[in-house]
Amino acid sequence: MEHSAPHHHTETKQVLDRLSRAIGHLESIKRMVEEGRDCSEVLIQIAAVRSAVNNVGKIILQDHISHCVADAVRTGDQQVLEDLSAAIDQFVK
Repeated sequence: MEHSAPHHHTETKQVLDRLSRAIGHLESIKRMVEEGRDCSEVLIQIAAVRSAVNNVGKIILQDHISHCVADAVRTGDQQVLEDLSAAIDQFVK
């Protein structure tokens, strides 16, 4: 999935901050499991992390479309569109 256009991402800090929070949340879930906490509580927290990670993916997707894909359309780089389609297929599984 390599393409020649340089990547200009405007949401890098937001993505990294959200990922850090999700990682911290996941670590707390790990502690919950180690402590033998109620399974229902653990499952609810796992759902929250999954939602947070999906939201990070949406931010990355929007940023990619706004910059990389828009540039690819202007330059006729069909590979970027094919790569995006494959990435979306994986993301929505």
